[in-house]
Amino acid sequence: MIIGSKKRVYHREPGVGYILNRPEFICHLARKAEKLGTIIQTDDKIKTINDLDGKFIVDASGCPSTVKRELDINRGIKGVTYQQTLEDSNYFISDTLKVIYTGNFGYYWIFPRDLKKKELNLGIGFSGNFGYNLKNMLEKFKEGREIEGKVNYVAGGLIPVGLQRPLMHNNILFVGDAGVGTFPFTGQGIYRALISGDVAGRCIARGYPKKYPHIINQKFIKWDLIGKTFIRANYIFRRINPKLVLASLNYFTDVSNMIR
Repeated sequence: MIIGSKKRVYHREPGVGYILNRPEFICHLARKAEKLGTIIQTDDKIKTINDLDGKFIVDASGCPSTVKRELDINRGIKGVTYQQTLEDSNYFISDTLKVIYTGNFGYYWIFPRDLKKKELNLGIGFSGNFGYNLKNMLEKFKEGREIEGKVNYVAGGLIPVGLQRPLMHNNILFVGDAGVGTFPFTGQGIYRALISGDVAGRCIARGYPKKYPHIINQKFIKWDLIGKTFIRANYIFRRINPKLVLASLNYFTDVSNMIR
């Protein structure tokens, strides 16, 4: 992790952290669900919530949630990202994740993806939409560090920062990006999404679905409050002097490592 001129290196024991192959993981879950008797329909296009039928509905439609947009309850801080997947890259390191924070209140990331292809994910993200051309910024970042490789996939869009309230509306439970969002400091989302899906399923299966928001708040509210306070403060710092953003990033990183 690099914040301005300060570099931080964290080591983890093997098997502690993973980079998830999301498409394969989803297919694995689907196969397992089908064996348990779940009916999966992949060719239905939901155009309105009136098309949804069920005693309870779990919305995992991402950010922004299609259900929340229709109901006009689409609340929460949104960020923007742009990512390229590079194959046969000269910058591939199999066991290292790199995050580089900038004074513009954003960060770049370099994550290994496929060892055989020397494939990596290279991206840029901001906690808010400031009108930047993210593609141009990422290309300049690549040039400055002489990062090369064949671009074989591009992704990007809105990222939910922290809890995206409400977590439940009538009989609809919001999970993943539609509900719990990403960790405010790092943008980590899959871990939180898995937890929210598990909690929602258990609440429904055990007959207390209305407890879902309370349980989610117990798990995530502390860092949601800390993270969003940090983000709002940096909106102000960014307008005054970008160096203040870097100073606050270093401070909060030190504090979060002490209390996590």
